[in-house]
Amino acid sequence: MKKTLLGFAFAAFIAAPAIAQQNVTKLLVGFAPGGPVDTVARIVGEQLGKELGQSVIIENKPGANAGLAGLEVKKSAPDGKTLWITSVGAAAINQALTPNLNYNMVTDFQPISVVVNNDELLVVNKKNPANNAAEFVANAKAAKEPFTFASSGYGSIPHLAIEQLTDVTGVKFTHVPYRGAAPAINDIAGGSVSAFFGDVAGLISQVGPEGLLKPIGIAAPKRHPLLPNVPTLEELGMKGIDTNNWYAIYGPANMPADTIAALNKALRAALTNKATADKLLSLGAVPAPSSPQELADLQKRDAEKWGKLIKAKDIKAQ
Repeated sequence: MKKTLLGFAFAAFIAAPAIAQQNVTKLLVGFAPGGPVDTVARIVGEQLGKELGQSVIIENKPGANAGLAGLEVKKSAPDGKTLWITSVGAAAINQALTPNLNYNMVTDFQPISVVVNNDELLVVNKKNPANNAAEFVANAKAAKEPFTFASSGYGSIPHLAIEQLTDVTGVKFTHVPYRGAAPAINDIAGGSVSAFFGDVAGLISQVGPEGLLKPIGIAAPKRHPLLPNVPTLEELGMKGIDTNNWYAIYGPANMPADTIAALNKALRAALTNKATADKLLSLGAVPAPSSPQELADLQKRDAEKWGKLIKAKDIKAQ
């Protein structure tokens, strides 16, 4: 009898962590803690856990432009317990930059939902004489030397926005790539680089009355709610510059339909929760819940759009 009870207790001890693990969902972030994707993941993850009735743990796995996190999700069980939140870079740009990419967004992952849209804001140093993007472009055309334009790296959305601006205006700029947005923003603030395209979420604290940067245009179909006085580039006569750095959540391929539906429903509820939506909007990120098919369509369109531009400009990953 004693041996049976001991055996039962040991079995219960072994099973407990497995049972507990069933009530935990991992949301992998392919970037370091503190960055914009990580911040959005933590805000959304908190409410998503409430909607799912379980814990959502944020796990950072930086590397390969978010690809390392994607690989872990690709190899995980298709039970909805391991998810990937990523930006457009890993979802729709990496495949054009890296010929031998070790994952395929169409066959290796299941789209769940878009999370937020991130418009690209064009900024210059506060002392720059241009009051809007049209004036900036006119000054660049008249300059004897090309204006320097910072980006957060080759093939990044800020870099691709520069290329679109060049195509639309005919003005050539000197591209100055950085390893991430933070050092680029520092050099714009210091006046050593002329301009920078960046996510509103990463720039909003720098463009207020006390900031060192001047917002002169936004690469989006409409004005941003936090920056109602900043015109779109299209309003200023520059059509065709649309560089949404959206974030989305994916799971591994072959997830059951009911699991996909449950996750999508929970994400929609989380993103439309007023407190969560307000937190995201305060950062500059606009909540954008979607169906899995809408995300798949967006991913396909952007992969084609950015792939065509990357090929035309012969842009390589560095």
